[in-house]
Amino acid sequence: MKEISPQEAYDAMQEDGEAVYIDVRTVEEFTAGHPEGAVNIPIAFLDPAQGMAFNPEFVEVVEKHFARDQKLLLGCKAGPRSNNAANLLEQHGYQDVASVRGGFGGMRDPYGQVLAEGWADLGLPVSQDNGEGTSYESLAAESG
Repeated sequence: MKEISPQEAYDAMQEDGEAVYIDVRTVEEFTAGHPEGAVNIPIAFLDPAQGMAFNPEFVEVVEKHFARDQKLLLGCKAGPRSNNAANLLEQHGYQDVASVRGGFGGMRDPYGQVLAEGWADLGLPVSQDNGEGTSYESLAAESG
């Protein structure tokens, strides 16, 4: 699986009009702020009873909106969820998938040291747009 930095993801989105940043964080995380131009398709939801619960419709919603040869940039808060999402999409035949190392919020060690800067850390454009064609609600509805 390919990993890229937030800066490389931003550059890819600027250079390739077909490249899409899929933010795999929860709806609540996405709504609080996300990379400008990103769409929200959560890999998991916060379940009060069991913590994070896998989104069984993740691949289906991606398949309804994005071709298997389209450049997909997957990001989460720090990296682990997007790594899982990228691996899952590769298993389903997606050919140009990259996980954004550091995600939106950056990756830190247990002592708070920065391991990988996130999108927000780098001062890249941030949005709170959660409307039609961007929000998980609208994307999931279109796939049903």
